[in-house]
Amino acid sequence: MRAALILAALLAASTLPASAAPPANVQAALADKDRPTEDMARDALRKPAEMVAFAEIRPGSVVIDFLPGGGYFSKVFAGAVGPSGHVYAMVPKAAEAFEAKETAKITAFAATHPSLSVVIAPGGGFTTPRPADIFWTAQNYHDLHIPFGPDPRPQDMLAYNKAVWAALKPGGLYVVVDHVANAGATDDDIKKLHRIDPAVIIREVTAAGFTLEGQDDALRNPADPHTANVFDPAIRGRTDQVVLKFRKAG
Repeated sequence: MRAALILAALLAASTLPASAAPPANVQAALADKDRPTEDMARDALRKPAEMVAFAEIRPGSVVIDFLPGGGYFSKVFAGAVGPSGHVYAMVPKAAEAFEAKETAKITAFAATHPSLSVVIAPGGGFTTPRPADIFWTAQNYHDLHIPFGPDPRPQDMLAYNKAVWAALKPGGLYVVVDHVANAGATDDDIKKLHRIDPAVIIREVTAAGFTLEGQDDALRNPADPHTANVFDPAIRGRTDQVVLKFRKAG
């Protein structure tokens, strides 16, 4: 109940007004000639400039992009952090095999972008050469409630979120983007629809010590009834998504 009340109080939060031009580092990242056309075609729906602003990704930032898929956000973040920062596109060991084709796309991009690396994460931790300023995961948090890879059990969410805490610098940010499920959705619903109740995210992340700092509404879609699987062609790419920002104590 408390998580739901906090979420409701943040519904109007936003970082980058529609009229604001993205900063120069973000404009350069989006205009990168090496970005695939398929990525650019998704910009209108994924709102990368707004996401960079909300996540407070700046030149020099160290970012972990967890379960990055084909690296849509990893590539943008790599341009945004510039040569003094770094982005670690992190794939958990359990997902390495079935994410191989997508990970290869990031690896190819990283070959010409030294501010981006692909890291295979061992179970239970997110090891990087230096602590991160931002831990980001988009459209994946719900997957941790579903067994994947060789392990038949879902992720221990308290252990996972505590590992995120350990990977961040004091004062670091943890940003979760995910497809919205109706209030009270169970793990069975998550498995069926690949959606999650935002109140569940808030409850689990704050249980690990994080403080909920804000929500961005750039990816909300009030026309989505939350009842279709996110891969259904009728809604795919246009789901109602929540964007939550949590902070580790400084």
